[in-house]
Amino acid sequence: MGGVQVRKRRVSAPGAVYHGPMELDDDICYRAVTSRDARFDGRFFTAVRTTGIYCRPVCPAVTPRRKNVTFYACAAAAEQAGYRPCKRCRPEASPGTPAWLGTSSTVSRAVRCIAEGALDDGSVDDLAARLGLGPRQLTRLCERHLGTTPVRLAQTRRVHFARGLIEHSSLSMTQVALAAGFGSLRRFNTLLKATYGCAPRELRRRNCPISAPADAALATLACRLPYRPPYDWAQLAGFLRGRAIPGVEVADDDRYARTLALPDGRTGFLQVTPGAGDWLDLELALPDLTGAIALVARVRRMFDCGADPAAIADHLARDAALKPLVKRRPGLRLPSAFDPFELGVRAIVGQQVTVKAATTVTGRVAARCGRPLAEPRGALTHLFPAPGALANADLDGLGLTTQRARTLRTFAQAVADGTLELDTPRGPDEFAARLMALPGIGPWTAQYVALRAFGEPDAFPLGDLGLKHALPGVDLAARSTAWSPWRGYAALHLWAGLGD
Repeated sequence: MGGVQVRKRRVSAPGAVYHGPMELDDDICYRAVTSRDARFDGRFFTAVRTTGIYCRPVCPAVTPRRKNVTFYACAAAAEQAGYRPCKRCRPEASPGTPAWLGTSSTVSRAVRCIAEGALDDGSVDDLAARLGLGPRQLTRLCERHLGTTPVRLAQTRRVHFARGLIEHSSLSMTQVALAAGFGSLRRFNTLLKATYGCAPRELRRRNCPISAPADAALATLACRLPYRPPYDWAQLAGFLRGRAIPGVEVADDDRYARTLALPDGRTGFLQVTPGAGDWLDLELALPDLTGAIALVARVRRMFDCGADPAAIADHLARDAALKPLVKRRPGLRLPSAFDPFELGVRAIVGQQVTVKAATTVTGRVAARCGRPLAEPRGALTHLFPAPGALANADLDGLGLTTQRARTLRTFAQAVADGTLELDTPRGPDEFAARLMALPGIGPWTAQYVALRAFGEPDAFPLGDLGLKHALPGVDLAARSTAWSPWRGYAALHLWAGLGD
């Protein structure tokens, strides 16, 4: 499975074919379609020329004839070619596609930035500048590797997110449009009708919406985060439970919840629980739902819903030491942080101390420097301190050494004044170099932040004592090269193996 390559085609109308550099074997794709193999769900999409519809490989409809189908790497490329999404298998409900992984690293990072809202408030020019290239070059790379443009990717993302809210919530159409990032209701109606061939309200009439829980003060959005099974929820929940910051986060076997400090100074909450199928249930409680799509994307990354566990396991199992660990936890995920700054503070506090000690001290920092909630929700009582507040805070008596307190203030000040951007559009190594330019931050902290703050799958905290204990006497620098591009997952397997 991990070795399947993707060929997508850019077409101007159904029937025209473009053979790009990403090669997907059409025979393998068609066999996956005929067998409805769920392992291929999200890897590609099947467009049927005779109907003008594109589907997931698991679509329950009658299998089309081989001569009538074309395969695409992503939904946006199929829609750009003039195809409409199937109303039975609902392509917008498929797991996040990894189709671009293994292509240009610039394209994969661009797609990730777009998925997290880079084009909601910014332009293609802004995104290209973050990636270190020009807008025309970025557009050409996306067309070459994905068969579509950055703008079309963002548009498809918003449309599909809106469809999910229409089907699985009781939100009004205005609320759906705002949550999905549309600037106007007219634009929302136009794109939904162009994509699905009917007005948004008709999509709701054909389905039974799930009512969202009511909240007297906050707007509530409930949605599903689909993933590719297996998913080791127990392992991920245990990882988060041991690191939950008191007052800011709550984690147990059945849920994860936390407070949210929103950019405009307002507050909110989120809660994630395992769903009844191959998805997680997310509930957001916000002052209003404008731009909620970006928050949902951050939670998807936090819970690693876009991973392809089969491909990762197949690759890592080639190492004899990792093989039994991978077999024991086939659905292991990489838990990243909702807030990169929060994770950076956690990593600095955790230098050369145990996980339990780091959690305790970070909780003290949050209690002293964070803003208390006017209306707490159970154990959720505080917002994590903002960079500016922490930069000028009194950290004496919290259990921090003088040097570590100084490093925390320096880090917080660099983030507050914009000297350090918490972003990895040019890769984890470039970010690590910028972070290590600050005094008191070494390679372990930088790589750990890249791994946990941004979910960088190939970040690897080489000097970690736990990793050295997991593979004693092994040259990790040399051994880990074979684990790329998933060295981060290898680290998680090794840490989990220590618990065994």
